[in-house]
Amino acid sequence: MKPATSLILFTVLSGFGFGLLFWLNLGVSSNGKLSELVSFSLAFLISISGLISSSFHLGNPQRALLAFTQWRSSWLSREAILAMWTLLLTFIHAGLIIGFNRYIYWLGYIASGFCLFTIFSTAMIYTQMKTVPRWNMKITPVLFLLYGTVGSSLVLDQFLFSFFLFLILGFIQIITWKLGDQQFEKRSSIKTATGLTKTNSLVRMLEPPHTGSNYLLKEMVNIVAQKHIHKLRIISICLLSLLPAILCLTNLASDKSYFVMSLAAVVTNILGTLISRWLFFSEAEHVVGLYYDR
Repeated sequence: MKPATSLILFTVLSGFGFGLLFWLNLGVSSNGKLSELVSFSLAFLISISGLISSSFHLGNPQRALLAFTQWRSSWLSREAILAMWTLLLTFIHAGLIIGFNRYIYWLGYIASGFCLFTIFSTAMIYTQMKTVPRWNMKITPVLFLLYGTVGSSLVLDQFLFSFFLFLILGFIQIITWKLGDQQFEKRSSIKTATGLTKTNSLVRMLEPPHTGSNYLLKEMVNIVAQKHIHKLRIISICLLSLLPAILCLTNLASDKSYFVMSLAAVVTNILGTLISRWLFFSEAEHVVGLYYDR
């Protein structure tokens, strides 16, 4: 499918922002590196920026409020409602901590749970789509949750913990790529598209439905050369997992933690996530491509 910049920014920024809010709501401080006011403000800014960017993908952005009305059947609507409640609960929790120095742990735990549910609902927007077999896997929500919570875990200042999280993220990402590469051929083909699944004969298109381009070909059928995919995967796994893990070990081996290294680990992780998310969309094969023999 054609990668949309607004959706890439939405999923990456909102995921990281809500992941950061998850750790902050648990009552974990950053050991003086960042004040609670700055930490919560930064997390709110990243989360809200991601949510706002999603509206630019709408044909009529002014209708974004309608997303709140379809919660019975739409994961997009559920995500919007959960995001609103998450931000509200976190704002109350942060206000009590910053303004009154009161730590209500049960409220923080509830807000943290809502953060995870929000990230999960974002993942389910794509996981539910049976028309895109690469996304329609149980491991997709796991990957989204790891994307949101791993990079943001550096706020804990527990570098050994973050080191293992980065390695787990890289492992799950590789497994997701391997499983995703097999999904389309396993579940969809020209035979399933035409209903000729019982024949052993070769089934192929006699000729394409039309010679010109159209909206479906532009948006749903995006072909990327395999050599570029492999290069981008290597770059992505290095940036989102391996390099941050090495920086965590470097910080761990030092007598004192270095804020610059932690910041570098966060930046590289986000860059790797952006590349991986671009691949997430560009590699996705929609079954409508079978109609065009793509």
